[in-house]
Amino acid sequence: MVGANLLVEQPAARVSQCDGALSKPLERGRAEELAGLLKAVADPVRLQLISMIRAADQEEACVCDLTDAVGLSQPTVSHHLKVLTEAGLLTRQRRGSWAWFTLVPERLIDLAAIFQTRA
Repeated sequence: MVGANLLVEQPAARVSQCDGALSKPLERGRAEELAGLLKAVADPVRLQLISMIRAADQEEACVCDLTDAVGLSQPTVSHHLKVLTEAGLLTRQRRGSWAWFTLVPERLIDLAAIFQTRA
């Protein structure tokens, strides 16, 4: 077809909808620290353990009580508690032949802050 008007769609000019509203990203070291914290709680048993300790009197519990509650062997529960302790979510105190674990409130705040949005 000679002389036919061919409509060729031109790509629209890219207009940025961005107004630079991004806040400063996490520093790499802080991002790695928070990723380690998330890895520590990214396990159903560990979440159960945190929940049980949080619900206990004075937010502390003996490993002897936690073992039966999650239905796992004492070495397995101790491993999970070690991971949580190394992440700074729990402190460990030896009382006689048992280990007692207490929540570290500041670390729970750090964990919660990851998911908070600005108002």
